[in-house]
Amino acid sequence: MFVKEMTRADCTALLWACRLGRLACSYNDQPYVVPIYYAFDGHHLYSFSMPGKKLLWMRENPRVCVQIDDCSKHLGWRSVVVDGVYEELTGPRDRHYGWSLLQQHANWWEPGALTPDQPLLSSHSDHLFYRIWIEHITGRQAACGERAV
Repeated sequence: MFVKEMTRADCTALLWACRLGRLACSYNDQPYVVPIYYAFDGHHLYSFSMPGKKLLWMRENPRVCVQIDDCSKHLGWRSVVVDGVYEELTGPRDRHYGWSLLQQHANWWEPGALTPDQPLLSSHSDHLFYRIWIEHITGRQAACGERAV
């Protein structure tokens, strides 16, 4: 098996193709990793959450990392790491944009909540939309019989 760097185009193609990532945040030198569903718009990752630990931590330290992988090929894998900055979407226009991207995909609200029971665009909702401003993307892939370039 050979491992090689992915191009930026290959990395963004994986971000478009996948919906599930692992969000890493840190607070007081303690790391925390959770799965998230996301939507990609070419520049940012958009996601949704209910109040909880990850939101509290990201508010304290907005520097985050998201890892996305694809292990669907027999004897091969692809993995992308996004370094970025967390931003809550508080304005109605930004919230609606995030919602419009996420709702295009089945089960976009998992695992943020098992069943959203309030109107998502209500100003009194506990639902929170956020985006990750992508600062840096790296990726690697492995496959049998391919030489690293």
